[in-house]
Amino acid sequence: MAASLARDHAALMDSVYRGQRHVYDLTRKYYLFGRDRLIAGLDARPGQAVLEIGCGTGRNLAQVAKKWPGAVLHGLDLSSEMLKSARATLGGSALLAQGDATAFCSQALFGRAEIDRTILSYALSMIPDWRAALDQGAAVLAPGGSLHVVDFGDLAGLPAPLRKGLRAWLAAFHVTPRLDLIAAAQDIAAQRGMSCHAQRGPLGYFQQVTLTRGI
Repeated sequence: MAASLARDHAALMDSVYRGQRHVYDLTRKYYLFGRDRLIAGLDARPGQAVLEIGCGTGRNLAQVAKKWPGAVLHGLDLSSEMLKSARATLGGSALLAQGDATAFCSQALFGRAEIDRTILSYALSMIPDWRAALDQGAAVLAPGGSLHVVDFGDLAGLPAPLRKGLRAWLAAFHVTPRLDLIAAAQDIAAQRGMSCHAQRGPLGYFQQVTLTRGI
């Protein structure tokens, strides 16, 4: 993402979450489905590095710490406002940094050139150049590492009025479901010599993708 676009998007995200961050976790549990299933499938062993790109309030990383004790936690977010909440949630249990999901240096920010598990949880639907963010999440993987993605799907199984209303409500928060996420992930996997596993959640509400780098 160009520097000027990144600054503008950071300002937008700060304006959205300056107040929302205080109630984010209380409200999002009712419609950000699939996050805990993603975390359960991480297989993050002690000492392995886990990076959430778009870590928000730190809620997911806190769950990773409970499910996979000993994992070394890292979080990246463009919003300084969200990072305030993440620091309050995680304390010193994770290394957090502000940065652009599409173009960050893992070595400079976290002292690690490679990451064992990267997570993008309902983040791509809010990132303008989401394909670049997806590719960046794959690029930093260590041998044997994996990228885990969950985000909104096409909602095709919902009744049409509910589907229309939900899309309008999401748009009010600058959220756009990436309907070609699975195709984009398959393209990245082919380009980088990775394997790709994808699945749709019930009613097409969410989609989940895992990219794995060979050893």
